[in-house]
Amino acid sequence: MTVAVGLGFMDFPFSSADAYWRWVALCEEGGVDSVWQTDRLVSEQPFLECMSAMAALAGATKQLKFGMNVVSVGLRDPLLLAKQCATIDMLSNGRLLPGFGIGNIRAADWKTTGANTEGRGRRSNEALEIISRLWVEDSVDFHGEFYRYENVMISPKPVQKHLPMWLGGASKPAIRRTARFGTGWQAGLETPDEVAPVIAAIKEALIEEDRTIDTDHYGGAFSYRFGSWDDHPVQATAAFFRDRLAREPEPRIVTGGTADILDRIEAFIAAGASKFILSPIGKGDDEIFFQTERLICDVLPRIDNFNP
Repeated sequence: MTVAVGLGFMDFPFSSADAYWRWVALCEEGGVDSVWQTDRLVSEQPFLECMSAMAALAGATKQLKFGMNVVSVGLRDPLLLAKQCATIDMLSNGRLLPGFGIGNIRAADWKTTGANTEGRGRRSNEALEIISRLWVEDSVDFHGEFYRYENVMISPKPVQKHLPMWLGGASKPAIRRTARFGTGWQAGLETPDEVAPVIAAIKEALIEEDRTIDTDHYGGAFSYRFGSWDDHPVQATAAFFRDRLAREPEPRIVTGGTADILDRIEAFIAAGASKFILSPIGKGDDEIFFQTERLICDVLPRIDNFNP
């Protein structure tokens, strides 16, 4: 089991493109494993369109990996999404980490675009099968409930011979979906106590599907701040978790110092997760940079202590 730490945001907390690219360079130079962008089309808050951001990251970096956490498959055409992923993976020499989910039903994207939420799980299952086949097969025929394709092909193929397919979600259908299609599972807002039974259920479902997922392809996530729970940015994040996501914020936010963050990482490792997406909590460029630099200098050097 190899432990790795990436950074990601639900929104776009920077003042400008220049500030964002300075942050990306800081992550690459500082040894951050990967950067992640949440998918959202309609929002009062600034959000980058995740597939466009992946393409931009491919050209702006040399070593840093990057992924979507997670792209809403139910809102996107699977042929286009498969082609986008293959193109970005090729242009980045194999650094894309695609993450897929059915999409948050509370998001305004569904109503605004007129997309039907009924059957979105079955529609996502079909899309994931199509995407995974297009990445490796010369030609794909598919006749499903939602999609029909005849002699469809994409080229170039992804550089990664087995392009990862990280899936999210903790429901029973999401667990089954991960066992059927996934090469990894990434937690969203789940705590270590909530992650452990999901990972166990996925491993059980994998036996039934006669598939395997690498033991170090299970991930955890949490928001962090070097500081106090009473800091205004923390309280704003807590209110967002509580009011907009209907989740209790206390178990999903870590404040304090290096030891507190490492303790949470260790708790996730004990639950079976070893890949991490951490979200710095800060208001404005200076705070985001400070939180990122502290993580790079104080936390990342100690991650090797968890590796064999």
